[in-house]
Amino acid sequence: MLRIGICDDAADARDALRIQLEKILNEEKEQIVYEFSTGAGAVHWLETHPGEIDLLFLDVEMAGTNGMAAAEAVRRFDTELMIVFVTGYSDYVFDGYKVNALDYIIKPAKPERLSEVLRRVRAQLEAKKSEMYVFRNTDGSFRLPIAAIHYFYSDKRKVVLVCNEKEYSFYAKLDEVEQQLSGSFVRIHQRYLVNPGQVVQIGAASVAVGTGSSLRTLPVSRALKEEALKKLARAMLVQ
Repeated sequence: MLRIGICDDAADARDALRIQLEKILNEEKEQIVYEFSTGAGAVHWLETHPGEIDLLFLDVEMAGTNGMAAAEAVRRFDTELMIVFVTGYSDYVFDGYKVNALDYIIKPAKPERLSEVLRRVRAQLEAKKSEMYVFRNTDGSFRLPIAAIHYFYSDKRKVVLVCNEKEYSFYAKLDEVEQQLSGSFVRIHQRYLVNPGQVVQIGAASVAVGTGSSLRTLPVSRALKEEALKKLARAMLVQ
């Protein structure tokens, strides 16, 4: 699934870009899910909804927070989002490299340019597929880097994903999540599945996961202790 956002302070410009994109998107797998009328609004939403969109078409010449300032703000908390600048001038092209923009498009967007950009986006998403964990809850769809996930824990009929100081819950079984991750995470308890790359200390009956204010101490069950600690120790040695 490719999820796209459009940010432009001109409604007619958003409409024109959306119409052109809808002509070339794969309706079953790709969709425009959000539109923003201000740079500040886009930044705020993206910060509170990490991983919910993959690609942002961002107008450069906006009142208030312009596209470049918005991109710089986004990059402070999200380095994965693909950004394509949309501009009426070519003067801003080189500025895009400062925020690792994927590309830029001159208004009005031509179908062949949009198709070229989408080919690159699809290729990048395919290459990153094995590095991301995808899930859906009542807030929407999320795609988060697996390496950044600290641990999962079960909570009745839900699983909670813990990433830094944020938690995301979704309906699933911990056994299913463990299977999806193909053994890259370690089951330390009936309720806990941890990322070896986020474990900073192994104790006799617990492990410490994360750093700073996100540091948590999790219990290791007797039944899983021997095998879990071996896996974690091996993982820590090769980091």
